[in-house]
Amino acid sequence: MSADGRRSRAEVPEELRELDAEMAGLPDRIERRFDPGPRAVVVAVGVLALIGSVLLPWIGGSPGWEVFAGTAEYGPLPRLFTYTMIAFGVLGSVLALLTRRWVIAFVCAVGCGISTVNGIWAIWSRQIGADSGLAPPQAGLVLGAVGILVLTFTWAGVALRRT
Repeated sequence: MSADGRRSRAEVPEELRELDAEMAGLPDRIERRFDPGPRAVVVAVGVLALIGSVLLPWIGGSPGWEVFAGTAEYGPLPRLFTYTMIAFGVLGSVLALLTRRWVIAFVCAVGCGISTVNGIWAIWSRQIGADSGLAPPQAGLVLGAVGILVLTFTWAGVALRRT
């Protein structure tokens, strides 16, 4: 034993050395993970809302997946919103829930925040031109913007809860 009453590493029995080595790295692994708790359900519903929004009409009767694929051309802002929404809102959220890594949750919070701004700009860009003949935003685009806003606040709550 050492002077402070603790056993030195050399005094640990052979059977417990492997367990001791595993326990030594445990705090580092715990710090990198998060537990979403009931927020996981909110994230799952938000992801389903985003997937549903891509299937609904966004602009001029074209569904969101056509805007994403580029077959329906309505300007850069709606297309940018589809890219960020699918990247951070759908793929990032699924990856964060599966891995439970804090850094991915943080990236989702920031990315969903950027995507929220993109979604609001996409809606705004279609509304200001509605008087001059541009097709106005429809239910899918609005649902996508609301869904990504919910995910922004949910992921921000998870990311800011890290101790």
